[in-house]
Amino acid sequence: MPAFPTLSDAPLDGRRVLVRVDLNVPIKGGVIGDDTRIRATLPTLTELLERGCTLVLASHLGRPKGPDDTARLGPVAARLAELLGREVRYLATDGPADPAQAEFVAAAPAGSVTLLENTRFDRRETKNDPELARVLAGYADAFVNDAFGAAHRAHASTEGVARLLPSAAGRLLERELTVLGGLLEAPERPFVVVLGGAKVSDKIAVIERLLEVADTLIVGGAMAYTFVKAQGGRVGDSLVEDDRLELARELLAKAAARKVPLVLPVDSVCAAEIKAGEAVSVHPSNAIPDGLKGLDAGPKAIAEFKDALAGAATVLWNGPLGVFEVPPFDVATRAIAEAVAASGSMSVVGGGDSVAAITKAGLADRIEHVSTGGGASLEFLEGQTLPGVAALGAVAWA
Repeated sequence: MPAFPTLSDAPLDGRRVLVRVDLNVPIKGGVIGDDTRIRATLPTLTELLERGCTLVLASHLGRPKGPDDTARLGPVAARLAELLGREVRYLATDGPADPAQAEFVAAAPAGSVTLLENTRFDRRETKNDPELARVLAGYADAFVNDAFGAAHRAHASTEGVARLLPSAAGRLLERELTVLGGLLEAPERPFVVVLGGAKVSDKIAVIERLLEVADTLIVGGAMAYTFVKAQGGRVGDSLVEDDRLELARELLAKAAARKVPLVLPVDSVCAAEIKAGEAVSVHPSNAIPDGLKGLDAGPKAIAEFKDALAGAATVLWNGPLGVFEVPPFDVATRAIAEAVAASGSMSVVGGGDSVAAITKAGLADRIEHVSTGGGASLEFLEGQTLPGVAALGAVAWA
């Protein structure tokens, strides 16, 4: 894992600091559905405030193509103020480089916290435009990146500003990199990996990388059926990537050569359609009748998965094991959430649905590390360089 500067290395006391945070939370009707990512920023923000810093926070929310009232950060500013127990200055503008925004930032008192408007209101953000990076850098004299969930993006507010200001990783980013790096370098064994989700193609590289370090690899979700079919199984109308069958065979062969058990669901909960109230039946995963889809791991599969997890010293879980959003196809995902929490292992959970399952079950406080990054964590585990991390330290501290 590459070295990177942290808050412990940075002479930040009393400085005006631009902090890239990840406040990309679900909001519906102005109400925040899950404030996990907001809470995750608190250690860094609190430490910087205790060090006498004046904070200017930058974040994206959703994927707007310009100013959009449904993607404004007002509700986030209000919730962050509640959690910090102090004012968070916010002004609705047309974007972080709007002249009104610049005036508002310039008027920020020493020791205050100001939240910029959604960075993606400015189309230059995702293009890593140098001019937008210069505007953002002009709001402060130091930069802290604490947005692990956006660290795999070379955007103006993640990579661009780090090339213009002395910079460091915040505590959240530092912990994410340290924990995930530890899984790749020296996990306590046995190390059990649980991967779910829809497509093998989304996780090819991470499967290959984790086969080098895992003791057991459990594969669930829709992508399991590509592996089952690659072995000659009949999977009915289950989602399968037919163009990835040979790749699946290669991954199975690599697992066998490395003597890493690649555990697939032996049975599946099936239905004709993905909808609540649909008639369901359980079938062996390699003998699903035509007209039915495998939509969740079955009871025998869940029992096997639990057995593997019970003996684990380290667990990494990323991705749901069924159509988590539609009951009754959420049973396996909930069962694995409970099994991971009960395992007593060094447990790391990442990916939106996995984290949602842990949170919904009230088990988050029993997980060693709940990752805030989906794509970022996968790319890091694949061994890719994260632009938002690589740029840290590019400018020397004065």
